[in-house]
Amino acid sequence: MRIARFTTGDDPFFGVVEGEPGDEVLHVLQGDPLYVGVVPTQTVVPLEEARLLAPVIPRSKVVGIGRNYVDHAKELGNDVPETPLMFLAPNTAVVGPGDPVVMLEASSEIHFEGELAVVIGKICKNVKPEDVRVCVFGYTVANDVTARDLQRSDGQWARAKGFDTSKPLGPWVETELDPGDLRITTRLDGEVVQDGRTSDMVFGVAELVAHASSAFTLLPGDVILTGTPAGVGPVRQGQRVEVEVEGIGTLSNPFVRR
Repeated sequence: MRIARFTTGDDPFFGVVEGEPGDEVLHVLQGDPLYVGVVPTQTVVPLEEARLLAPVIPRSKVVGIGRNYVDHAKELGNDVPETPLMFLAPNTAVVGPGDPVVMLEASSEIHFEGELAVVIGKICKNVKPEDVRVCVFGYTVANDVTARDLQRSDGQWARAKGFDTSKPLGPWVETELDPGDLRITTRLDGEVVQDGRTSDMVFGVAELVAHASSAFTLLPGDVILTGTPAGVGPVRQGQRVEVEVEGIGTLSNPFVRR
């Protein structure tokens, strides 16, 4: 089931996306499905008449995972961590499909990082890997935009990975998906720059959610970014980055400076 968050000009709604490509509609839901479940109304909106928003705004946090693909760790000269390497980003970093990524003025080296993102559906703490499935609401696409020069100079990653608009999510949440072996493709102005599979992750989704929940309570709407394959690189003002995850869809965002 694909669940989108959208607007037609007024307050945001949630809707189930159905139909063939190019002819999709949104079956509007009653309230936030994270809290009231999937409760359909009688209202149907053509997808082409809606503006998609970030499918979820985390209530408390975005949990990022660094160096979770061997080739990506190597391309930046880093070792693969023995346990998942976590960082936090604020929910003010989240934007939706089509929204501009405003490149941080203090940085001259902004990089794209296409990723699979996990959306948490239930409160979980110290969850075991074999029980993670009941905590997951679904999956979406993410671009873990990073100010690489500030990541190196700061030593910790809050500013480099948490600045406003640096965490695009979308286009919707897919609730019925096996994340074990999905293709992740990133395109820069239409040219493929990343092409990897989630089966190459050092730590899988179950391990990541369990590890994160051992450190802090995960709340409904929290998002875990699972790491990026090799091929990351710089993006310039005026360029567009598209991240596609097999079984979910494509997230596209322009990059601007203001």
